[in-house]
Parts: sequence; C-alpha cells; structure tokens
Amino acid sequence: MELKDELGVTVERLAAAAGLLEQAVERLAQRQSDSEESIGRIGHIVATVEARREAELEEKLAAAEAEIAELRAAAASVPYTVTNGRKTLPVAMANLLAKQGVTVDSMEAGALDVALVSLSLEQRIAVKAQLMRAGLLG
Repeated sequence: MELKDELGVTVERLAAAAGLLEQAVERLAQRQSDSEESIGRIGHIVATVEARREAELEEKLAAAEAEIAELRAAAASVPYTVTNGRKTLPVAMANLLAKQGVTVDSMEAGALDVALVSLSLEQRIAVKAQLMRAGLLG
C-alpha cells in the first residue's frame, strides 16, 4: 500500500511537472510569435525609412543634375572671349597703364611699347608679363 501511495505521489508530481512544461512551451511559443511580429514591424519601419531616404536622395540628385544642366547651359552662352582667360589686371597695373594713356579695352602692341618707354627694361617686362597672364596681350 505504501508503494502504491509513493507511486501515486510520483505520478502527481510528474503530472504537475508536465503541466508546468506545457505552460513553459506555451509561453515560449507566445514569445516566439511576439518576436516574429516585432521583427516584421521593424522590417517594415526600416523599409519605410529606406524608401523615404532613397526618395530624398533621388530628389537631391535630380536637383543637382538640374543645377549642373543649368550651369552648363549658362556656360555655353558665355562668350569665348570671357572664358578664354583672366581679363582683369591688378589695380596698380591698370593705373600705370592709364597714366601712360593705354586703355585695357583697346591695347595694341605698338601703343604699349610707346607707352612703356619711360619704364625700365625690368618694369616693361613685368608689365608685359602681367598683361600676358591676364590674357590681354598675345
């Protein structure tokens, strides 16, 4: 009889353990389901953010391409003489030439030589070098 009681207690304990195991399995299955749902929501959020970011980048790219096209069109309309080189002189050089009666707009090599006669050889070379760098003397 005592053996039968011990066996009955053991069976009850095993049944209780099996019930606890079933509850644990149900909780684990619920957690698995919740985590899969969370992963799905996170994936959806990431996809939404990436799509929004891609749209922003595409808009920026389109704006940059439009700006480049606009700049190219504007550059095409600029006359060659303006883009050929630098067309400015330092203020001191322009004043020096103006004192000698030479205007930058209508410069001729002969008039320049005549205008620079009063300068030393080194100064004449410096003036002509600056004019050549500015693209005003060929």
